[in-house]
Amino acid sequence: MNAPVQKAFLAKRDHLDWLESEAIYILREVAGQCQNPVLLFSGGKDSIVLLRLAEKAFRPGRFPFPLLHIDTGHNFPEVIAFRDRRAAELGERLLVRLVEDSIRRGSVRLSSENQSRNAAQSVTLLEAIAEFQFDAAIGGARRDEEKARAKERIFSFRDEFGQWDPRNQRPELWSLYNARVNPGEHVRVFPISNWTELDVWQYIAREKLEVPSIYYAHRRPVVRRRGLLVPVTSVTPPRAGESIEEVMVRFRTVGDISCTCPVESSAFSVEDILEETKSATLTERGATRMDDQTSEASMERRKKEGYF
Repeated sequence: MNAPVQKAFLAKRDHLDWLESEAIYILREVAGQCQNPVLLFSGGKDSIVLLRLAEKAFRPGRFPFPLLHIDTGHNFPEVIAFRDRRAAELGERLLVRLVEDSIRRGSVRLSSENQSRNAAQSVTLLEAIAEFQFDAAIGGARRDEEKARAKERIFSFRDEFGQWDPRNQRPELWSLYNARVNPGEHVRVFPISNWTELDVWQYIAREKLEVPSIYYAHRRPVVRRRGLLVPVTSVTPPRAGESIEEVMVRFRTVGDISCTCPVESSAFSVEDILEETKSATLTERGATRMDDQTSEASMERRKKEGYF
């Protein structure tokens, strides 16, 4: 390519093109360096974007890794249905491991039936990594979500206990990544680490990606608790003195029902969501996750214990 043509080509590439290229490069680095990787797929918007990036990186061939979801048993049914349908459409292998099974084995112990199982996913994930001997787990975490995630490398080293030590991470100069691990160790890889929530929705719009219906505005019974809208479900029943309201809401992030809250919204389309996201003053986790509201449940502590 001669210089004028190359210059014109580069001028046409927008920020989504650069982010996409970086993520595809990272996915191919995982495939090239790792013997047995896996891609974490929950049916949420970030992992939906990862699937499209994997398609662009590896199609028309099969993905060089299976998909894995750690199911708490307290997930929104719309998201689980979407997860299964999307994996079937792609023809890719979907592995599901249940927190409920970890509870039965005694490796997870909860103080009550309705206690949040969000943090307990760490145990089930580490059990799945040991079961299949995965040496890399690809996830959709982004640095803009939370302070602890902003500390993490794109290739995040985990020791033989699955733990993350922010002081024991490898340099990533000039986009050179090191996935070398000893038996029992692994890396977590975050191809969209440099993306923002707005980037994700702009990419969803550009690629015309389908997402679960709960990302769009709908009416749902909720109670107001500590500044959050808590969905009324069998897992999260109203407490004494709380009044149930029917509110037009949508979810900015999806996770365990016990800790994931919607926000008031009238966004019925991706274009509406883009406008809301541009004016948002809180991160999606800060605005919607009950387990991120207290210091004792800090993300950094959970990550050190093996969380995503």
